[in-house]
Amino acid sequence: MGISIVQKSDLQRRKKDPKVALVLAGGAVSGGAFKLGGIKALDDLLVNRKTTDFDTYVGLSAGAVLAVPLAAGISPAEMLKSLEGKSEYLDRFQALDFYSPNIREFITRPAEFVLKAALYLPGTVSDLLQSAPKLTTEIDRAARRYVAKPTPGNLSKVAGPLIEWYWNRPDFPSLMEHLPTGLFDNASIERYMRRNLESAGLPNDFTQFHRRRRRELYISAMNLDTAERAVFGHDEDSSLTISEAVQASTALPGFYKPARIRGVDYVDGGVRRTANLDVAIEHGADLVICYNPFRPFSNRPKRRIDRESGEYVVEGRRMADGGLLSILNQVFRTLLHSRLQYGLRQYREDPNFKGDIIVIEPRDTDSNFFELNALAYWERMRAARLGYLSVSDSIERNYDLVRSILGRYDLTTTRRNVNNSIKKMSTDSPDVVETLTREFPPRRLRVA
Repeated sequence: MGISIVQKSDLQRRKKDPKVALVLAGGAVSGGAFKLGGIKALDDLLVNRKTTDFDTYVGLSAGAVLAVPLAAGISPAEMLKSLEGKSEYLDRFQALDFYSPNIREFITRPAEFVLKAALYLPGTVSDLLQSAPKLTTEIDRAARRYVAKPTPGNLSKVAGPLIEWYWNRPDFPSLMEHLPTGLFDNASIERYMRRNLESAGLPNDFTQFHRRRRRELYISAMNLDTAERAVFGHDEDSSLTISEAVQASTALPGFYKPARIRGVDYVDGGVRRTANLDVAIEHGADLVICYNPFRPFSNRPKRRIDRESGEYVVEGRRMADGGLLSILNQVFRTLLHSRLQYGLRQYREDPNFKGDIIVIEPRDTDSNFFELNALAYWERMRAARLGYLSVSDSIERNYDLVRSILGRYDLTTTRRNVNNSIKKMSTDSPDVVETLTREFPPRRLRVA
């Protein structure tokens, strides 16, 4: 299934003045584009209230990059145009905005290690010479005691002063401590977001943004030193600007160096939470629509026993055949997805929660998405098209229940725009035709 639903409300009664939230999880660059395509599909489905008209937006990592323009009133269609540099409102997100080399640390940290290592031996000799008179006196005194009383205890005390001096010396510089803290520096993402907010005439401040847009915007990250979640918003932590919060939230460990902002080191918000359903619900959301592009792939190769050798023969490709990165990809997705499902189960079992949650994800058999490199900037347009198809298919498979839930919150839907977009996509993008046929049967999407 591509959709998980926690349905706790009375669908027979319309909710008066409902509060609707959109929660966007991470996904890196191709996952973010996949998610953007999916948001466009959701936007096409809605009639009277679009994805830019919701009350609350919660984003982390790549979801934060999308949540800000949506909260600012920029449509998914316009955001898709920006991927190709055709938007009137958003600058194109360039490769250097994503892959900005961490040049400073690649130069300074190894140089610091070399300098410390070069000075270590001379410093040790200098300290030894300065400490020699005191050490000589203590060793001589201990040696005299041993001569007078040659016991093992007194013998060990002869070397004691020298050993104590050695252990009090600084350790030899650690090479691991002087490696760069990340391959890239995501300060470029902060500059990109700040520049676009300024060009749109919108404040780069959570409180002022809320006053201007009348929309709640929340972005989460993790404080690296305390391992605590940081939630930034107009009525949460507003110590950072919106663009700084996006930088903090997108600092994927290892790929980006930690975002050191105002003396605090932040890393990707997905490290602490897969999504932030609780942020939306605790701020009064009645309906939460969550988009999580990361889920494990359900790979089921067939096994049979060879009659002659008696050994297992596997028909199909196993996850391990893809190498270490394929294994880590599956493990990483499984951890994130399990954590999100645990959170959903808590709300499903909570008697005090009376709202509804719709979580949209790729299907677990969607090999096209699983094979996408999450960090591949060049895959963004293909990922966006696949995201559109994926969400369209998932909604179609659950259309009656989704329509009923959305209808309770006065959100009317139509398939017409989605079907028209799919037809146009299959004409304009020949590379998607094969995917349409194989992964998303026409009877499901009603293309015909």
